[in-house]
Amino acid sequence: MSSSNIKDPIRIVITGAAGQIAYSLIHQICNGDVFGKDQSVILHLLDITPMMTMLQGLVMEIEDTSLPLVKGVVPTDSEETAFKDVDVALFVGAMPRKEGMERKDLLSANVKIFKSQGTALEKFAKKSVKVLVVGNPANTNCYILAHYAPSIPRESFTCLTRLDHNRAKAQIATRLKVSPDTVKNIMIWGNHSSTQFPDVRSGTVTVNGKETPIYEAVKDDNWIKNEFVSIVQKRGAAVIAARKLSSAMSAAKAICDHMRDWWQGTKDNEWVSMGVISDGSYDIEKGLVFSYPVQIKDNKISIVQGLKLDEWSREMIEKTQKELVEEKNDALKATSSD
Repeated sequence: MSSSNIKDPIRIVITGAAGQIAYSLIHQICNGDVFGKDQSVILHLLDITPMMTMLQGLVMEIEDTSLPLVKGVVPTDSEETAFKDVDVALFVGAMPRKEGMERKDLLSANVKIFKSQGTALEKFAKKSVKVLVVGNPANTNCYILAHYAPSIPRESFTCLTRLDHNRAKAQIATRLKVSPDTVKNIMIWGNHSSTQFPDVRSGTVTVNGKETPIYEAVKDDNWIKNEFVSIVQKRGAAVIAARKLSSAMSAAKAICDHMRDWWQGTKDNEWVSMGVISDGSYDIEKGLVFSYPVQIKDNKISIVQGLKLDEWSREMIEKTQKELVEEKNDALKATSSD
């Protein structure tokens, strides 16, 4: 593509930019795989002060990829510099859970980070900014971030459950020995945690050229309700146990999938999973950051309505909602004691 057809750059901030997820993510963004092959970018890379030398090395690598869409790279430990005039904010960094750490300890550490970054987002970012929170606990971190950036529209805040969505697709595809792209309209409800509910009730899969409901194709209710759900819920922990590090390549791919669909739209009659601020759909508490099946058109995210849920599905959804309400209340308590 000639340089005359390249669009003016968008500014993208990546937090935790010296980490391993960002390392897998940056090339895909700079290469045009996410925002389009005609969309130039300026990267704002935020990390803590001790990581600045490592960030400089990352900047050298970005320069050495020699990609024409990259119009600038700003490495920084300053929130003002990082969030200034950004169009897209990818919150990859968070305080990770360490051995022996209670959930409430993790929450209170992250509340401080996301309160500070939410305040900076409110003050310095464009009001049209698109926000994706990846760092865990992602739903509750996103809730706190939104809480401290009240003038940015609520529909601009999302958290990542696309990795769980992709994991669920892969499990069905592996089980049926088909390609993952033939699996459609599965969904992740709720929290990006071990209570999430991967739901295939409305999903289909193409086997031998014929689109079939997943339940019919799998022909094993017991596997779907037990082993499948459990594998998807615990997949992150299984990766850590095997790799001694958390998911990075697959997380980066999921971030790209999430943002590309938000930027360019979903296919007709297909949906994906995103954590969004609940509008009360499916009796979920309004304001909670909850993963729903969504469709996207013209950058607008809409929760898929009217899906049938049996009693078991409702119980699963209620369980993950209960955990999220507790997390939200704990996080709000931590902000007030700050």
